[in-house]
Amino acid sequence: MSEHIYHLRNLTKVYDGRHVLHVEHLDIRQGEIFSVVGPSGAGKSTLLRLLNFLEAPSAGAVHFLDTEFSAAKSVGIPTRRRVTTVFQRPILLNRSVWDNVSYGLRLRGQRNASRLIEGTLDQVGLMNLAHQRARTLSGGEAQRVALARAMVLQPDALLLDEPTANLDPYNVGLIEDIVRALNREHGTTLVLVTHNVFQAKRLADRVALMLEGEMVEVADKETFFESPRDPRTAAFVRGEIVY
Repeated sequence: MSEHIYHLRNLTKVYDGRHVLHVEHLDIRQGEIFSVVGPSGAGKSTLLRLLNFLEAPSAGAVHFLDTEFSAAKSVGIPTRRRVTTVFQRPILLNRSVWDNVSYGLRLRGQRNASRLIEGTLDQVGLMNLAHQRARTLSGGEAQRVALARAMVLQPDALLLDEPTANLDPYNVGLIEDIVRALNREHGTTLVLVTHNVFQAKRLADRVALMLEGEMVEVADKETFFESPRDPRTAAFVRGEIVY
């Protein structure tokens, strides 16, 4: 088995004639926490949509394990089910926490998954709220429901799009602990998109800076923060505005 879960080659995305993403080369390793940082509008969320097969590339290809995804080649449902995304603002069903977490499993025909659901709810600290309506929860609790809904599907890759951007420090800490445990105990590959360099420093094994749709620098966490090779990375890490 390859040590990489994703290979990106000459990947381009164009909207209405405007190039919003161009990644010449990027590998994401199996079992790592890989963080993409950069300002709003840098192309980070577009990258996630391509990694989750939600939109086809305009050119180039995404290789996920042994499957290629390109403008000319789509991927089937079995491959799509191996990748799941948690978005910044969760959209929950107006039903119980339990029903929300079990929803994806039911769509996949898994009817006898009570132990799996209980274990996942316990992992995110929501077992005591299993029968409460999801839309009555706090923002942090709702985001943990969204995370549990993704985790219970046991994906090979979990993509996190600014998952704590609107949360208080307590809930940020809870979710970061859940993410660490998921990676450590299950070997799940995590791709974390964030504008928060401090979160990337706390969580990631490797970090990439994205500016204007391109990867400026990709490095292990220590190199990225302590001795980046690109002056734009150094400026971004210092908290300067970089465009």
